[in-house]
Amino acid sequence: MRRQLNGQMFVWLHVFACAARHLSFTRCAEELHITPGAVSQQMRQLEERLGYRLFLRRARGVELSAEGQRLAQTVAEAYGSIEAELLRLDAGEIRGTLRVRSIPSFLAKWLTPRLPRFQQRYPDIELRLVAEDSAQALTPGDFDLAIDLNDGSYPGMLSTPLLDEQIFPVCSPALLRGRPPLHGPADLAHYPLLHDITAWRGSSEYAEWEFYLEGIGAAGLDVRRGHTFNRNHLTIEAAIAGIGVAIARRTLLNDELERGALIVPFGVPIANHKRYVVHYPPGGLNQPGARAVHDWLVEEARGFRVLHPLNKE
Repeated sequence: MRRQLNGQMFVWLHVFACAARHLSFTRCAEELHITPGAVSQQMRQLEERLGYRLFLRRARGVELSAEGQRLAQTVAEAYGSIEAELLRLDAGEIRGTLRVRSIPSFLAKWLTPRLPRFQQRYPDIELRLVAEDSAQALTPGDFDLAIDLNDGSYPGMLSTPLLDEQIFPVCSPALLRGRPPLHGPADLAHYPLLHDITAWRGSSEYAEWEFYLEGIGAAGLDVRRGHTFNRNHLTIEAAIAGIGVAIARRTLLNDELERGALIVPFGVPIANHKRYVVHYPPGGLNQPGARAVHDWLVEEARGFRVLHPLNKE
């Protein structure tokens, strides 16, 4: 018998998809803001219309019948296809080229690994990514959005905070082999140090290590030795290579900690009183593409899970 998918059938299938997902008429009713009795009645009407049972009523709840399982899978796939198509249609309305400026470390370690997700959502937006240090002033007209560590110069700009930053020491597990233990600040005397000279602009090239040690109550240790770098990610690459102990930014280091390329030999994360911020000119978010990229960045930042860094070897 040929069954037409009329309007009532679509209503029943919508309720069925919900009930099959929860395997509970009560939870389905809560989601759809109707009564459990209404859910049960509509499922009986759907079963009568189809001519077979979709649910097996048990004393402790409901289970899907064999036919119900098949239909639930088909309906779920159909809803997934519809949702994906709606996202594509929404994204298809937003197209063009966006100029995004970011400090090099954030661009390399946080933004670039997330671009596949952005491309999937907005396939018709092309990004022009430019890496610039905070020392370079933000000039309206040179970019649509800029991401900085809130120590640059941006007169006349509007801003949205993204992520707060913390710092802590890191090193390669290989660096510790055959050396004295590295269980606390005093043990640093036996190890070479690595310095990011851009971390505290206008201060000593050793300022970040000095700030961290003071923050954990170990001020006064001599850290004026070791290699210096003018990019944070270069400092971290040197640490991964086993050259010395570096100060890391928590936001930029999840992958290295997760795969064990770096460990935290001692200490705790401390706030460095900086945060990543999205800047844009007044009225800049009126452009649909800029708004889409801005909101995507905020969404990614809110979903960002920072690993607890105390993963000692």
